Amino acid sequence: MAKYKPKDLKVKTIDELKEQLKLLRKEQFNLRFQASNGQNENPARFKFIRKEIACIKTILNNAV
Repeated sequence: MAKYKPKDLKVKTIDELKEQLKLLRKEQFNLRFQASNGQNENPARFKFIRKEIACIKTILNNAV
């Protein structure tokens, strides 16, 4: 996944944002699981996912 852009997220519907949030949470869980087994190939991905989750949650809170 390329670098996220908040303006791209703002044009998505609430349902699309919730679906993307769900997928990111699954990926975050899988990365944590890989890290515990010592198989994590891209540790920088944690930071990216965390920031994107925060951005989506901010947009969702402002939409309500």
